[in-house]
Amino acid sequence: MSKPRLQEQFEKEVLPALAEKLGRKNPMNLPRLRKIVVNMGVGTAVTEKKHVDEAAEAMAEFTGQRPQICRARKSVAAFKLREGMPIGVKVTLRRQRMYEFLDRLVSLALPQVRDFRGVNRKSFDGNGNYTMGLTEQMVFPELNPDKYTRQQGMDITFVTSGATDDEARELLAMLGMPFQRDEPKKKKTA
Repeated sequence: MSKPRLQEQFEKEVLPALAEKLGRKNPMNLPRLRKIVVNMGVGTAVTEKKHVDEAAEAMAEFTGQRPQICRARKSVAAFKLREGMPIGVKVTLRRQRMYEFLDRLVSLALPQVRDFRGVNRKSFDGNGNYTMGLTEQMVFPELNPDKYTRQQGMDITFVTSGATDDEARELLAMLGMPFQRDEPKKKKTA
């Protein structure tokens, strides 16, 4: 099985450019993408059990991996939630599937988002990990709009080995993540 296109680009182009930009000679000391976690919370699953199954099926189609069903840890009477009820699905992508998913996300899905101006530059957690949200799953071309009629959002977390947010931001930008441009600060008029 051949390597994904983005993985080859990472090894041949991104790593040398990152080493030069960060001023490091040891390639093992450079930030890398470790895993991508895709999470869908299905709030309507409390009343409609089939919504979790639909979300799991959709996630399996656009990630290429069967998701894990997440269950409630506590009962919350206000939300009519019982301990052990299925309330979401998640998948952890590594190695080839991770690069294939990132390639499809950056080149196919994000350009489909309406009024897209780039992803937020400030959604890092301080340890080099980046989390973004998508409000609709239908931006992925693998999904049939006739089959999945419910709008379902998701959170996507990129876990990197970068020590700082700046290193991780540089890595993701070189991998093609379309970050928002910094807008110049407007001067206050008196």
